[in-house]
Amino acid sequence: MRVVTSAEIDRVLTFPALIDALAEAFRGDMVTPVRHHHEVERPGSHGTLLLMPSWTGPAMQDGFLGVKVVTVFPENGARSLPSVMGSYLLMDGTTGEPVSVLDGARLTVWRTAAASALAARMLARQDASSMVMVGAGALAPFLIRAHMSQRPIREVALWNHRPEKAESLAAELRAEGLPVTAVADLEAAVRGADLVSCATLSTAPVVKGAWLKEGAHLDLVGAFNLKMREADDEALRRAQVYIDTPAAKSEGGDVALALHRGAITEDHIRGTLADLCRSAPHRGPAVITAFKSVGAALEDLAAAMLVWRSLAKVL
Repeated sequence: MRVVTSAEIDRVLTFPALIDALAEAFRGDMVTPVRHHHEVERPGSHGTLLLMPSWTGPAMQDGFLGVKVVTVFPENGARSLPSVMGSYLLMDGTTGEPVSVLDGARLTVWRTAAASALAARMLARQDASSMVMVGAGALAPFLIRAHMSQRPIREVALWNHRPEKAESLAAELRAEGLPVTAVADLEAAVRGADLVSCATLSTAPVVKGAWLKEGAHLDLVGAFNLKMREADDEALRRAQVYIDTPAAKSEGGDVALALHRGAITEDHIRGTLADLCRSAPHRGPAVITAFKSVGAALEDLAAAMLVWRSLAKVL
């Protein structure tokens, strides 16, 4: 059994290829049971344990099954540790034999960003050229690169509740040649943006619906539990809302909370990522769209399969 490191994942994956693989997975024959979601209480803090299985169905050309084990401990930053850690076990779909263990945290940021960009491929305006990245954590650079692979984005404004972190990440990304600038005025940045992507652990809305301009696309990635929120009710009411899977109606902040509060009804949700992959909507230039993700095990399996096949080609 081979151990696949984060560096190897980075070496073989590209966003165009991964986004295409996710689109194929959402259209294809994948079995994705309900994931196990456990809150882990600790004195002074808390964590989350996720167990996410998936396997290919009989119609797929080659069979795999896999499971991701992930922990999310938001207080880890104070310990100089990542808040999200985990591993992905990829197995042969015919025999169940383990073939690989992949760095789960790295696989997660790649597939999460790719899922957002897949949604934006069908929801964001074709001419979207300006982006705001809300949050400067581990996901931020991946989301920026993923969205830039799908739309002609020429400028990215990066905002974080700790400005120094935004400045540091923006400098790193500019050194890579990406057009990223740290900003202090989030409202002004959002009001001018074609695409707004949020990946935070905020417990209160940071993006207001009143700030979204006509034709904007809102990408909500953070707020993974019901205590968190990234966009207010007005943002969701103004937008045509799509979710990655039906789990987003009950898990994570934003959509689930808006439904619980009665701010929106289930009829307001236009569809899932699978629906989008099978039939992309025709949107007018002034329509505001929103996408909320809580993560799907088939995304992990599709990404792990792509990594495994890509490594096999270079061996």
